Amino acid sequence: MNIIWGGAGDPATNEAIAGFVAAHIDGCGRGFADFTTLGVTAEGRLVAGVVYHSYSPEAGVVELSAAATSKGWLTRPVLKAMFGYPFDEIGCQMAVLRVSEENAGMVSIARRFGFTRYRIPRLRGREEAEIIFTLTDNDWRAHPVNQR
Repeated sequence: MNIIWGGAGDPATNEAIAGFVAAHIDGCGRGFADFTTLGVTAEGRLVAGVVYHSYSPEAGVVELSAAATSKGWLTRPVLKAMFGYPFDEIGCQMAVLRVSEENAGMVSIARRFGFTRYRIPRLRGREEAEIIFTLTDNDWRAHPVNQR
């Protein structure tokens, strides 16, 4: 697996990764605005993407949206790059994920990586709650993936 970056330096790649992520997240048809992306490729194909959006430099907070078609994409190098960007490159103190409570796979992943969970009823509509997950830079740095 290889890591690729979008962003202002490569707008075509940035748009392609964001389009991939949006296409794989229910309710994300409008896509993203003002974003930077990380992609993961295998055998020359995009198999996962992360979109960094809703960045608030004043608060030091950025939101991440991610999608994948491969289960093996969350390797140690990908995790270090994925969280290195918000915490080390742009100096965020918190990363935020918004996940449908029905997305058991992503809920499980967020818990394993030390995110704190906040369930908000009806945030995805009358019949569906959303979970807001937060991860501070301190919690990320204390995670076992960073201890080797």
